[in-house]
Amino acid sequence: MSTTANAAYATDLKQLAEQAVARALALGATDAEVVAVESEEFHVNVRLGQVEQLTESGSRALGLRVLFAEGTGSRTASTSTSDLSPEGVTRIIESAVQLARVTGVDPFAGLPEREAFGSNDVAALALYFNDVDAITPAERIEIARGCEAAAMAYDTRIQNSSGADFDASTLRRFMTNSRGFSGEYRSSYCGFSVTPIAQDASGAMQRDFWYSSARTAKLLESPEAIGRIAAQRALRRLGARPVPTQRCPVVFAPEVARGLMGNLLAAADGDSIYRNSSMFSGKLGEQVAGENITMIDDGTMVFDHDLEDGTHLRVGGFGTSPFDGDGLPTRRTVVIERGVLKHLMLNTYTARKLNMQSTGKASRGLAGAPGIGGGNYFLEPGVLTPEQVIGGVSSGLYVLQTMGHGVNLVTGDYSVGASGLWIENGELAYPVEQITIAGNLKDIFRNVVAIGNDLEFRGSGAVPTVRVDGMTVAGS
Repeated sequence: MSTTANAAYATDLKQLAEQAVARALALGATDAEVVAVESEEFHVNVRLGQVEQLTESGSRALGLRVLFAEGTGSRTASTSTSDLSPEGVTRIIESAVQLARVTGVDPFAGLPEREAFGSNDVAALALYFNDVDAITPAERIEIARGCEAAAMAYDTRIQNSSGADFDASTLRRFMTNSRGFSGEYRSSYCGFSVTPIAQDASGAMQRDFWYSSARTAKLLESPEAIGRIAAQRALRRLGARPVPTQRCPVVFAPEVARGLMGNLLAAADGDSIYRNSSMFSGKLGEQVAGENITMIDDGTMVFDHDLEDGTHLRVGGFGTSPFDGDGLPTRRTVVIERGVLKHLMLNTYTARKLNMQSTGKASRGLAGAPGIGGGNYFLEPGVLTPEQVIGGVSSGLYVLQTMGHGVNLVTGDYSVGASGLWIENGELAYPVEQITIAGNLKDIFRNVVAIGNDLEFRGSGAVPTVRVDGMTVAGS
């Protein structure tokens, strides 16, 4: 599609959204809000060198939310459609208006005040790179195929694979409402992964994976390197066995620590706080974690990269966007500072419930009211290398993977299946599996005794290696 055609397409999508708002107001709505999206997606799965699945798709869709003020609140309803014909759009507008007239009055519903709207500089956030589209389907298939081949060539114990994938997508998002806000941005993504299967002489099998992802093709790692890493990760699991039940230090690898420490933000969710269904309810301004814990959510992050050819590149984070689901500017929020709960994750609706101000954390799909979601989140790193964190453990567990969803954010109870490597005298000794790690998040967050310096954003969240003392490892 040419640049001229792209511009015309965007204008059409924008006009469609603006017209929908105007028509909803003409039908009596006090306020209206529209989100319109256009996306293109590509996915290929290769297994044992052969293409097993390939899909390409494009879509355009529109979501409408209408509000009818009544007393001190509003009646609200939302609808969405991928039928952007005049008839399709008319249908969802009329349907939303009819539904809103019969819903109950919500005292907290409503768009943000006019003066609150704004947007970060879209160009400066560097969210879209056209080189993603320049990777041909044949090249995408070859990247996946080459990644799998590298993994299988690494060691004779790898003769099978769950496959390799390559994904690419571009998104254009436009949002407008009746209070003067209008914003749009484009974003791009590409990435690939592979999951080799290793088998030992006894026939026991283990699998693991590795991946590379970026907003621009210039930052993708080599398929060969990713394949080798995935192979090494699978091989180190061979010979895994349980360990006796005990209390000991547990070291979380970054990809697992990200989920563990992400519970800090989940517990700071304003809606859960309002419903008194979080262990952080009533804890704002109080110590909820150790003094070495500072957790930040930032929807404006842009990273600087020095490329091998000597050029410099700025690229927005995977969780970066110019505005949130309410149309408010995204921002940097220190949620936990030196263990103290400083701010909550709030959208406009929940902020009103708590008599507070939004922290720019609204998430928004096409249908429904905005929810709460973050941007890029991270735990501030420490000064120790991962090797030093592990080296400080005389006997304990290095977690590579957790399974299950045994997390209760009301009580803090934490119990998940796990696998990883056993640590003896500061060294990784042998692989372990069929174990469970357990504790209480209230204690876990206070018993983080070491944080690594290996903070790396491979997604929208990043947490370095973390050591927690006093957890229960349940095994044989």
